[in-house]
Amino acid sequence: MTLQGTCDPRFAQVAEEFEANLATRGEVGASVCVIVGGEVVVDLWGGQAAPGVPWQRDTIGHVWSCTKGATALCAHILAGRGELDLDAPVVRYWPEYGAKGKEPTLVRHLLAHRAGLPAFHEPLPPGAFYDWKLMADRLADEDPFWAPGAVHGYHALTFGYLVGEVVRRVSGRSLGTFFREEVAEPLGLEFWLGLPEEHEGRVAPTIPADPPEVPPTFSIRAFTDPTSIPALLLANEGGYMALGESDSRAAHAAEYGAIGGITNARSLAGLYRPLSLGGGELVSREQLQIMALTESAGTDTVLAVPTRFSLGFMKAADNRYLPGLDGEGALLSATAFGHAGMGGSVGFCDPPAGLAFGYTMNKQGAGLGINPRGQALVDATYRALGHRQAGGGIWYLSAD
Repeated sequence: MTLQGTCDPRFAQVAEEFEANLATRGEVGASVCVIVGGEVVVDLWGGQAAPGVPWQRDTIGHVWSCTKGATALCAHILAGRGELDLDAPVVRYWPEYGAKGKEPTLVRHLLAHRAGLPAFHEPLPPGAFYDWKLMADRLADEDPFWAPGAVHGYHALTFGYLVGEVVRRVSGRSLGTFFREEVAEPLGLEFWLGLPEEHEGRVAPTIPADPPEVPPTFSIRAFTDPTSIPALLLANEGGYMALGESDSRAAHAAEYGAIGGITNARSLAGLYRPLSLGGGELVSREQLQIMALTESAGTDTVLAVPTRFSLGFMKAADNRYLPGLDGEGALLSATAFGHAGMGGSVGFCDPPAGLAFGYTMNKQGAGLGINPRGQALVDATYRALGHRQAGGGIWYLSAD
């Protein structure tokens, strides 16, 4: 497969793994970017964006839950400015949210997947996820599935509205507008929470993952217990997860802060570049330390596998030993944080290593984290930086 772009010779193994992804691991079209010490050392793309259409330098795509990192960053920017207190009750900023016993919910509970609102009890109307006010009102009036703060469970589809509504209430701007004005435009990123129509022709359509040989526990629960959180999450989402809907113009235009982001690897890594340098123009070093600290860890109430989250970001996790998740997880260093997207895209930073990383693709892989294609690129990057992978899958800087 012919690769396009640039690669510093020190990171040649990243290019080799990227080429192997396209040649032997089922990759269709993808991009990868590695930034070290603020300098781009890998910026590669290749394959097809659509049948007969080569992946170009400016091709963009749907990065699913990588979006959560962008949304969380907006909240931390406000927190760093003293405009948002992460330890304050949500009702300080969103008074209506206190209904149905949710008064004790703290802002940090929203960010750490501890709010107890990963799904809805009652059916949503078609197209609900394109109606911000409807979604915010429904969440404010929803009964929590567990006492706020008691446990953690992945808020796959609701995270963006929960955190985004607080951002909107505090800043007076919609989440997509705040992100564009405070992050994307100042950093020169091609990253949108609400894609302008003029860029629609650049989007590589999503290719769904092949069914796994052994379904994960989440999927088994979703299809065998209609009262379970996984079942309610997947079956009651207003039609967004229907085949092809996420590639619609309505989906791309929506300011969907959980899974709606559109970007490429260059801008996904660019999002984390200032954080890899100590916060840069976005947040202080003190706020960066808060962003990196693990807030939730252990068996996830929703996903039924071990997960680790800081305030809004994924941390390293190793689920490779679980049925249906062979090669799964997010094997980063202990100091890294970011977010993976459904199918395997990932963006993260590792401040002590000065590293910012982005990987996007159109062909999804099965599972709940980074699949072997993205993990191979992450592993090659850490090896090039002189790290070693210790027991448990976490990367550490080698003593020698």
